[in-house]
Parts: sequence; C-alpha cells; structure tokens
Amino acid sequence: MMGGNSTAGSVTPLQPFNVADIIVIVAYFVLNVAVGIWSSCRVNRNTLTGYFLAGRSMAWWPIGASLFASSEGSGLFIGLAGTGAAGGIAVAGFEWNATYVLLVLAWVFVPVYVSSGIVTMPEYLQKRFGGERIRMYLSALSLLLSVFTKISTDLYSGALFVQVCLGWNLYLSTVLMLVVTALYTIAGGLAAVIYTDALQTLIMIIGAVVLAVTAFSKIGGYQNLAEAYLKAVPAKIIPNTTCHLPRADAMHLFRDPVSGDLPWTGMTFGLSVLATWYWCTDQVIVQRSLSAKNLSHAKAGSILASYLKMLPLGLIIMPGMISRVLYPDAVSCVDPDECIRVCGSEVGCSNIAYPKLVVELMPSGLRGLMIAVMMAALMSSLTSVFNSSSTLFTMDIWRKIRRNAKDRELLLVGRIVTVVLVAVSVVWIPILQSSNSGQLYVYIQSVTSCLAPPITAVFALAVFWRRANEQGAFWGLMLGLALGLARMGLEFAYPSPRCGVPDGRPFLVKDVHYLHFALLLCTLTAGAVVGISLLSGPPAESQIKNLTWWTISRGRLPPEIPPASASAGTRSPRGGKEDSQEGAPGTCPCMDFFCSPQGATAEGPPAKALGDTTEAPFWARICCINAVILMCVNVFCYAYFA
Repeated sequence: MMGGNSTAGSVTPLQPFNVADIIVIVAYFVLNVAVGIWSSCRVNRNTLTGYFLAGRSMAWWPIGASLFASSEGSGLFIGLAGTGAAGGIAVAGFEWNATYVLLVLAWVFVPVYVSSGIVTMPEYLQKRFGGERIRMYLSALSLLLSVFTKISTDLYSGALFVQVCLGWNLYLSTVLMLVVTALYTIAGGLAAVIYTDALQTLIMIIGAVVLAVTAFSKIGGYQNLAEAYLKAVPAKIIPNTTCHLPRADAMHLFRDPVSGDLPWTGMTFGLSVLATWYWCTDQVIVQRSLSAKNLSHAKAGSILASYLKMLPLGLIIMPGMISRVLYPDAVSCVDPDECIRVCGSEVGCSNIAYPKLVVELMPSGLRGLMIAVMMAALMSSLTSVFNSSSTLFTMDIWRKIRRNAKDRELLLVGRIVTVVLVAVSVVWIPILQSSNSGQLYVYIQSVTSCLAPPITAVFALAVFWRRANEQGAFWGLMLGLALGLARMGLEFAYPSPRCGVPDGRPFLVKDVHYLHFALLLCTLTAGAVVGISLLSGPPAESQIKNLTWWTISRGRLPPEIPPASASAGTRSPRGGKEDSQEGAPGTCPCMDFFCSPQGATAEGPPAKALGDTTEAPFWARICCINAVILMCVNVFCYAYFA
C-alpha cells in the first residue's frame, strides 16, 4: 500500500511554527523532567516496592490523574476525535462505561489483590490456582499486548500529530519522545510515572478546554453542532455510494443493535467485558491502585478518574466532529486519490481531525501548548506501559529463570527491559508506516476483542467462585485463545472493503460485531472453566483463603514483595502516621465491606501502606457517598445523549 510510505519523510506544516511555540514546548519538557526527578527523590527507589509500587505511599489525586492519563494516550486523543468526525458521539460510550468498572476495581478487585499480597496480575492467578503455566501464559500475553497494541498505536498517532503540526521527520520526532520518556521511567520507577502523569493530566485538560472553546465558537456554539455536522460532506465523492454522508444517528449514544456501527447491546455488555479486562486485570491500571496509601485512597482515585473520563465527549469527540464541519474536504474525504493527497492514507483521513484543528485554530504559543499536550499524552501512555511491562517481566519471567536473583539484579533487569522495549518500539516504526491508519485502528480493536475476554472470564470466576480450579482456568484460557485467534485470522484475511467496493466477507466477520463477539467469547470461556472445574477436584484451602471475595481476611497485612533471597534491610519504612484506623470486624462481606471499616489493624510494627483492607469509618462513608453521586451523574449523561 502506498498509504503508509507516502508519509515517511517530513511534510510542510500547515502554519509556520514560531519562537513562542518552541519556548512553550521546551519549558514543558524541562518541567516534566524536573517533576520526574523530584518525585524520584521522594521515594526509596532501591527497594522493589519503591521502584515498582512507588513505596505504596501514593495519595488519591495522583492515582486518579494517573489512571486517567494512562488510558488517554495520544492514540485515544487522535482516535476518539477521528471516530467522532467519522461517526458522531457514540464512541463516548467507551469512556463512560469505565465509570462502573473503575468502581468495581476499587471496591471489589483491589481488596482481593491487597489481601493476597501480590504485585502483578499473573502472580494473583498463580496463588489462586497454583502451578506455573497460567502465570507464564498471562505474562507473555500481557507483554505482547503491551508492545504491539498500546505502544504501536501511541507511537503512530503521536508521530502523525507531530509530523502534521511541525513538519518534522517521523523518525526524528518519535525517537526524541521515546528517549525523553524512557529516561525518567528508567531513572524514577513508578513514583516518577505517577507524578508526571498528574502534571500531564493537568496540561491535557487545560489545552483541550482551550481548543474545545475555540472550536465551538467557530460554529456558533453547541446548539449548531448537530445541524452543521449533518451538512459536512466533501466536494469529491464516489458516485452511487453513501459513505460520504454523515450518519443520521450521529448525535445518539445508543444505536441500532443490528445495523449500528457501535450497537447499544455491544456498547453495554460486550464493552463491559473489554473494560473489565482493561481496568480490573491489566497490569498498567491495577499497579496504580495498588500503590495507594490505603483502601480509601484507592477508592477516591477511582472516583476522580471516573469523573475525568466524563470529559472526552466535550473536549475530544465533539471537537473532532467540528473539525469535519470546518474542513470537510480533508477530514471526511472518501476518494482514495484525494485521501492520499491529504494525509497519505487511502482508507480515509478522519485521524487528522484533531491535529488539523490545532494547527488551524490555535494562536502562537497555544499551538505549542497543544503540541506539548499531545507529547504528554504519548509519553504518559508510554511510561505506563514501559514501567508495568518491566515489572511483569522482572517479577513473573526473570524470577523463574534466576530463582536466586538478588534485589539489585531484579532492579537492573527492570531497567534493561525498559531499554529493550524502547528499541523494539523504534524498530516497529517502519512497520507502522507501512500500515495505513484505518487498518491500524481495526487491528487494535480486533486484537483486544479476540484476546481479552477469556482473561476477564477467568479473573471474574477466580474472584467470585471458590470452586474454580487450575484445570478449568487453564483449559478455559486455551479454548478462548483458540476461538479468538480463529476470529482474528478471519479479520486479517478479510479486511473491511473500501467505499464503493462490495462486501464479500464471511458471516462471522461481517455480521457479528466485535463487541458482540467479545461477549460471546467471554461466555464460552466461562462455561468451559465452570464445566472443567466441576469435572475435576476442588482447589486446596490455601488457594482460596485471602484470594476470593468471600474469603479475604479483613485487616490482614500482606508481605512486602518477597525478595529473591531473604535478605534483611530491603524494606523502606515510610515515616508518618498511617491513614487507616481500627474498626470493628465486618460481618456481611457485601454491605459491611462496601461502606464500613473492616477489621482491626494487625499488631506489630506500623502497617505498610495499602498493607491491609482497614479503612477509617469517616473516609469509607465519604467514598461511598461520592460513588453514588458519580453513578447518578453518569446515568443522567447517558439518558441525555441516548
């Protein structure tokens, strides 16, 4: 395909880039590195908990900001705006669905993970089921998903943005961002990642608000958006087709379950399966919640992240739609020759919707701020993946190869893995250039919907069903993998046809939406796990105690990350009083656990942060009240736009 290669060199930026923009970008980079260095100095990075879990000392606000920033990479900035330009507001469902799953993470999954005393997700499955094969399979799968979905999309879209705005060479801009990103990830560990995420979240929101206000003022306000969007048609169209026309249901969140591009059934049920995998079982996200001082901070972080996830509709998706209104010939092109001329991709140019707005609408200085926002989004996402992937490799794979490795060796390996990931990312750039943007988006969606649902099913059953055992979990994962790979193979063999080309794909690909397939795959995997578990022996008591929702002990202290050798002096005690207080032992594992403190603090030395599931009664109730308010806001927004 010519599409990717035509963007390889540098391009002429749409507007001249001046000194004010350069000053803003340089100031941003200096501030970012300074925050990374400052945060690194606050935590003892030479212990495993210090480097990988930020000393388990994080407050709620950087956790919430980091959860949001980790999920809002530049791929989502460009992808959400592009999908908004192409199809309207329905894609906001991907963001708003996260509200409920984030609450499930903080109120259900985090207490189980804390009680079990784990650092990585595969480690939890190993404790819950025993054996090595599930843990190794999940570690390898998570690393592959990280490198080839998260890193690749963010690199492509971030480099595309910088190239459109600055006219820089694609390689130069990507390598520069990778180097700066890797420097403070390697130097600082998780504390650097979380504090720089908080800074970048602030910059992202300020920049996006400025651009959104400017864009809305250009079309005369929100009330004119729907009417103007439906008239946004390119001058050059393909005769006898309708693909140049905006969707009639563009302003509706819920769409037809059969003919809709994002059917409401899939966006409600299928998306919940993918969201549960991402928010409750994915290393990148859970690692942030596990670094909290205590359970109340983890809950408050989830609530803050949920509120922030309500913003992209107004700040990213609708500006993408406005970009189509203002520049229909570029953003909504359908003729392959015209699209190659505009953005170098035959399948459409909706991905340039957000960069186009920035370079056309923003004044000098503010344009530099928005470039900084895009770099922030890219670097935030990359730092999250780099740090979490190195944790995964060090704890789950390297320890199997070198069982007697000292702490110093494990820390060194974690940093080396980050360097290797950077190298793989740079090598991946030419492959990304040869893929056109349309196929890359489909590729990400298909990989996630084909590989994630079995993991969701196994984790849900591990937490909520005591009878689930290793045999059932492993063979359920294998069945899910086989079915998922079969569907993925069909999608690659039969890609979506271009505008005006007849659709000759098989039924399973053409008529079964990927979100519906995700729900189907999760159900089949769960059925296999239940059936095989019932046909084989029950798990041992040691594989249930403190490891399921029904059996976690309230107030138990998990061990530090166990060092490879039982060497003393690896702990780094944190000064100051603990936020958790003593409370009465809970009686009902459901209501008591949700809205009242659990258990008494264990005797002995002061608890390590997030070392138990106790909560101060006042803060436990405050978190519950806020969670109820959050759900009311979310339901109102769904109802208003449905």
